[in-house]
Amino acid sequence: MRLVLVALVALAGVALAGCAPSGPLSGAAPRVAVEPAKPVDLSRYAGRWHEQGRYEAFFQRGCEGVTADYSPLPDGRIKVVNACREGSPQGRLSSIEGVATPVAGSRGAKLKVSFFGPFAGDYWVLDRAPDYSWSIVGDGSGRYLWLLTRQARPGEAAYRALLARAGRLGYDVTRVRRTQH
Repeated sequence: MRLVLVALVALAGVALAGCAPSGPLSGAAPRVAVEPAKPVDLSRYAGRWHEQGRYEAFFQRGCEGVTADYSPLPDGRIKVVNACREGSPQGRLSSIEGVATPVAGSRGAKLKVSFFGPFAGDYWVLDRAPDYSWSIVGDGSGRYLWLLTRQARPGEAAYRALLARAGRLGYDVTRVRRTQH
């Protein structure tokens, strides 16, 4: 069912990390441990994000027009609503709701995201723009990667710059699948 795909698309796919292929960085383990570069103000991170590219995973196949909406909850957690269009940017909309919990001591850059009860996956904001116009998200293992922007269509130069930045983090950018919007 596409809801399972959406649950893990664009930022929370790591909930099924044990089921996904390993070694996305040049077909092997990461060259270095990938850690968040900056603290994240979760109130500024809130809002809508548009996936521009990702490492393809079985639970995301066929998803286009991917978005993730984040809303602060009164208890300090974050409501997460992931959505995708099936097969094309005009395809049937699927979505699912989950919750993200900030990891203590991570300065807001690491979250545990759950869509299925007690099962949670790592969601790390590895890098972000000072104005929160883009972010690079993964899980620290190099197994997952999502390139996100506030705009659905940020332009080719902005996309290439984001891709290059992911490359500087150690990701094999030839494996990035561009998302259609």
